[in-house]
Amino acid sequence: MRSRSSHRRTPRSTAAVALAGVAALVATAVQAGTATAAPEQVPAAGSAAKPDSESVTLTPAQRAELIREANATKAETAKQIGLGAKEKLVVRDVLKDRDGTVHVRYERTYDGLPVLGGDLVVQGDRAGEADSVVKATRAAVKPATTAAAVPAAKAEQQALSAAKAEKAKSPDVDRAPRKVIWAADGKPVVAYETVVGGLQHDGTPQELHVVTDATTGEKLYEWQAVQNGTGHTVYSGTVDLTTTQSGSTYNLTDGARGNHRTYNLNRGTSGTGTLFSGPDDVWGNGSPSNAESAAADAHYGAALTWDYYKNVHGRNGIRGDGVGAYSRVHYGNNYVNAFWSDSCFCMTYGDGSGNANPLTSIDVAAHEMTHGLTSNTAGLIYSGESGGLNEATSDIFGSTVEFYADNSTDVGDYLIGEEIDINGDGTPLRYMDKPSKDGKSKDSWYSGIGSIDVHYSSGVANHFFYLLAEGSGTKTINGVTYDSPTSDGLPVTGIGRGKAEKIWFRALTTKFTSTTNYAAARTGTLAAAGELYGTDSAEYKAVQDAWAGVNVGSRPGDGGGGDGTSFENTADVSIPDNGAAVTSPITVTGRSGNAPSNLRVTVDIVHTWSGDLVVDLVAPDGTVYNLRNRTGGSADDIKETYTVNASSEAANGTWKLRVQDRARYDTGYVNGWKLTFP
Repeated sequence: MRSRSSHRRTPRSTAAVALAGVAALVATAVQAGTATAAPEQVPAAGSAAKPDSESVTLTPAQRAELIREANATKAETAKQIGLGAKEKLVVRDVLKDRDGTVHVRYERTYDGLPVLGGDLVVQGDRAGEADSVVKATRAAVKPATTAAAVPAAKAEQQALSAAKAEKAKSPDVDRAPRKVIWAADGKPVVAYETVVGGLQHDGTPQELHVVTDATTGEKLYEWQAVQNGTGHTVYSGTVDLTTTQSGSTYNLTDGARGNHRTYNLNRGTSGTGTLFSGPDDVWGNGSPSNAESAAADAHYGAALTWDYYKNVHGRNGIRGDGVGAYSRVHYGNNYVNAFWSDSCFCMTYGDGSGNANPLTSIDVAAHEMTHGLTSNTAGLIYSGESGGLNEATSDIFGSTVEFYADNSTDVGDYLIGEEIDINGDGTPLRYMDKPSKDGKSKDSWYSGIGSIDVHYSSGVANHFFYLLAEGSGTKTINGVTYDSPTSDGLPVTGIGRGKAEKIWFRALTTKFTSTTNYAAARTGTLAAAGELYGTDSAEYKAVQDAWAGVNVGSRPGDGGGGDGTSFENTADVSIPDNGAAVTSPITVTGRSGNAPSNLRVTVDIVHTWSGDLVVDLVAPDGTVYNLRNRTGGSADDIKETYTVNASSEAANGTWKLRVQDRARYDTGYVNGWKLTFP
């Protein structure tokens, strides 16, 4: 749903029709919840997955063809989803489901300027078709001006000051201020984006993005783009590595996985380093003192992560184009961190305190590589709640890759960085079952969580994923004992890690955008669960319960807004001025018999002249129930709940809210609607 400021009737041109989104759901039972520890729950058998809803692995050629099709039709797509004449789409990524559904991720420009926070995902039967859309911003991209009143030099100075305030070392301007439209936080405005390089306070390379209002000089936002992942390894024992032989020399180039390479920075902090090579195909001796040991870990971790994404989720490389990133080990001296950088398309690892514990364990390698995946899919801004979700995504898949590896030396668990001893006392870096055990991370959502470090706000999503996969209460998995509480004090029954990881991946790649927050993540994961398992499934309910267990949304039937079960569609649907009727669908499943005689229809329509509108409820068999027929005069909006006697209708099926504007000059949109079965 979106917000807007009220305005009065003035002549306007006809608006294009936008479309119903996120697969015409989010079905949620209305009611609220609140909190303590819960007993152990056995994962439910649940529902079989719907294979046609899963993504297929695309070859580079197949992906390139889908991108070509999307590019060829992007102007028409922009019209279909209601973008203005000055807005254009730029194709960024594409996925295809087994049933042929195509998900195209776009960036957006306005009058030639990049729109930061203007990204969106369009879903259709083929590339270029738009059956639904998920947008990073619901605000109309119509800045008052594209002219700058503030000189670029002021934005540059402000960016350098921001870096110095973070105790950056030798900050310098990597990219001079460029003019953009900032749409990620409130009303879109013309702005400058400046990128500052140098080093962060701990020696991590810096890529600090600072956004400055180009009309007032006010700093609007900032975020870091550098995100803090036969061989004898330090952590995984003796493993097989895929390498390349050239004459009598072997090197750490993985020809089976997009030519991923592993380089030695040899304590340096810049450049690519030297490709590991030698006269034999044996790498390291298991000791950190041998430079090849950490390289073997990094090379192995990258291979595992590649295989996991390809074999479990059908993604052919981080970008989906079959091209491998590369790894750099032995960064700096006593550097206690690892990071992903878009600018080099690479993972980089320090050797830890005393250069004795390289940060190259399986989960850390997968964590860093996953930052690259997130950057090339949802693009979650690395700040605020979206930054917490970005970090959590890397923890989630760092954990699932570790389970996937099935390595007896480094067994799968829900502990992050347990092998690298970053705390110096043998404790993990983070705990997914109860994030607060690290002393800083948060178990549950609260209103100020977007203001804390993203590594700690990530605890909410980490905890959600653990609850969804394993459930609440005490249990032992692979020798590790967990005891996961819930914020509402009610138990959560897990659905198993395999299903949970499918839901999170689908939400990340087809529902999340750069500005997704925790509430939107709940919406996206519910939509993903509905598509994969059905809205009446145990998996769908478990997603609701697990989010309620971290104080995001409510459980079905727990008193959060009315008695009964509600099915809701929150996608925006534009209403053309004096044009054809538009519809917003809701698919009801899991009900028995007919609909009730007191079916409640809650309507939220934003419009500048509600007296222009005819609003109908259309039953699955096509029967029409009129809710409103051009009443209300010049009043803004329609926000009402209607009671309909639908007892002659089968409850299950696709219901539609149909809206038509019957007069000229005013426009609006369906902001959302809901069906409630008492």
